[in-house]
Amino acid sequence: MNRTETLIISPDKVWDKTKLKSALAKKIDVNAEDISFCIVKRRSIDARKSVLYNVLVEYGLGKEKPKTEKFASDFKNVEHSESVLIVGAGPAGYFAALKLLSLGIKPVILERGKPVEERKFDISALHRDQILNRNSNYAFGEGGAGTYSDGKLYSRSKRKHDVNDVLNLFHHFGAVPDILIDTHPHIGTDKLSSIIKNLRNTIIEFGGEVIFNSCVTDIIVEDNMFKSVITENDIEYNAKAIIWATGHSATESYHLLQHRNIPIEAKGFAMGVRIEHPQELIDKIRYGRERGKYLPAAAYAIVCQQKGRGVYSFCMCPGGTIVPALTDVNTRVVNGMSNSYRNSNYANSGLVVEIRREDLPEQDSLAGLRYQQSLEQQAALNSGNGLIAPAQALGDFVDGKISSYLPKNSYSPGTVSSPIHFWMPEHISTRLKLALKYFGKRMPGFVTNDAIMLGVESKTSSPVRIIRDSVSLMSPKCQGFFPAGEGAGYAGGIMSSAIDGRRIAEKAAEFVS
Repeated sequence: MNRTETLIISPDKVWDKTKLKSALAKKIDVNAEDISFCIVKRRSIDARKSVLYNVLVEYGLGKEKPKTEKFASDFKNVEHSESVLIVGAGPAGYFAALKLLSLGIKPVILERGKPVEERKFDISALHRDQILNRNSNYAFGEGGAGTYSDGKLYSRSKRKHDVNDVLNLFHHFGAVPDILIDTHPHIGTDKLSSIIKNLRNTIIEFGGEVIFNSCVTDIIVEDNMFKSVITENDIEYNAKAIIWATGHSATESYHLLQHRNIPIEAKGFAMGVRIEHPQELIDKIRYGRERGKYLPAAAYAIVCQQKGRGVYSFCMCPGGTIVPALTDVNTRVVNGMSNSYRNSNYANSGLVVEIRREDLPEQDSLAGLRYQQSLEQQAALNSGNGLIAPAQALGDFVDGKISSYLPKNSYSPGTVSSPIHFWMPEHISTRLKLALKYFGKRMPGFVTNDAIMLGVESKTSSPVRIIRDSVSLMSPKCQGFFPAGEGAGYAGGIMSSAIDGRRIAEKAAEFVS
């Protein structure tokens, strides 16, 4: 019989098996020698007072042995099966494809960008020469925007079984076992590429297709039924059903859907800036001391209400870097990423303000998209040449001052001092200032001119939702058209996108069967 126990212990005891077993023995009042095994099943940090780990361990006594649970995939060979088109090889698209393999349906994936092995060269050119490839960048390409992120796998989904399925699949394709244990698991950009490649090879091995450099430019609908799509190289792909998983940066796709009378609507989203501190400073704020070898780079999550709108941190990347996430040279968009060890000298996070439909100057279905794009363009007008981003010292922004100097930061294309407090829309900048003052009181030292803010952070979620029926999960005006993931307005992040993709795949499989 295997047992579990919760321990609240110092960080050094988590990583030392002997100390961990001794702490367990003390808690359950037995001799350490009587414990036959002790396995960490769940792990989280509690830094509210002193820095401790909350650990759930599974253990046995005497001669008891741990249960062995091995994940087994149920993929079927689908080479000659009915097919479903999938547009987009991001988390929603790829995990939809895996689910289709399990259901005996052939996925045919159309991806506008390149495979990860080639995509990395375009990312390098973006930094080295500031050359933007419109279909291969931080937003577009195999794996979607999530490939070049922190690889966060945290989800608020209450569908625990779905969350575990996705985590087990990531582990199956090469992620470390820690993602099955940590409360806030992450993979890291440096590891994601090989995992995504393994995932793609499995899809192909079982008879699916992944077709790169195939940007969809038109949708053919006849009698309210999906018929086919046409790519920019004039190839037509037919199927009974399509899963539309383009991601939230494929803004031209919303115009296409509107043109083809596939219903969309404006939805709430958030916009703001990306802020960056020295990681050492965040460590001291969160841990009350230097990190030491037993603790990871400190993270934070902050949220408050200001003038009736939420202001919150987004996609916090400890030990990370800020990257250019634009898809148009006439805009400036920044995002954050970090590698598996989170070992850079900086900690960055989006800091964004909630925007509701009633906050928009117009009320049509694309009003939020236009507003998002206008702020991205405004950031470009207030920046420098190439990919240089507008920036301001954090303390100066709060005080409404122009920064005479900018602190060192991780954004490699470069920054230029810009009065973000002046050109940012007042309803956003005012709330950011109030929130930063509030956060500065809760975390003394957070508001400082040693920290920097860059504009703009605009890709928190899609400002558009592709309407789908609540039961069939397909468009009410186009039978066989299944919107999925972030770009459809039903997810936010790798995990929720993957879960939504799998859910949509089940409905698409029912439709074509």
